[in-house]
Amino acid sequence: MKAKEIRELSSAELELKLRDLKKDLFNLKLQHATNQLDNPIRIADVKKDIARLKTIIRENELAAKS
Repeated sequence: MKAKEIRELSSAELELKLRDLKKDLFNLKLQHATNQLDNPIRIADVKKDIARLKTIIRENELAAKS
């Protein structure tokens, strides 16, 4: 997911997307622990998407305060 796409989402959609990505990360870690994960690089990708979302959410919070 690109930062440009994330910036177009509303704050409610951002929170929902963040929750979904955290669930995905949990499931991927579980699959990795049980040796069922085909693509371990997917874990890093999801972590990066979570970081992007959190960054955009924080930017929006700071912009709202200004």
